[in-house]
Amino acid sequence: MTLTLNIGGIFNDSSNDALVDELKKRTSEESILEFEMKFNCQNEKNLHIHICRFLKHRQISRSLAAKWLIIMMNNKDSQINSMRNSI
Repeated sequence: MTLTLNIGGIFNDSSNDALVDELKKRTSEESILEFEMKFNCQNEKNLHIHICRFLKHRQISRSLAAKWLIIMMNNKDSQINSMRNSI
């Protein structure tokens, strides 16, 4: 599935549903981080913004949102730590 969901910064219901389906089907940490990287390169707003919005509007479960956000935050923390260690 190609995810060029964001046209002019506007998501429609089918785009939201496609994104939620994509979030649900990705289970491994590697596939989640790969999807995040692709999504963030192709869309105006980063994936974590959409996950938080879905959580606010109760479109996804708290456990699914937590899983994705924890993986994404841990990845960012490890990138920051590796940058610090290389300085």
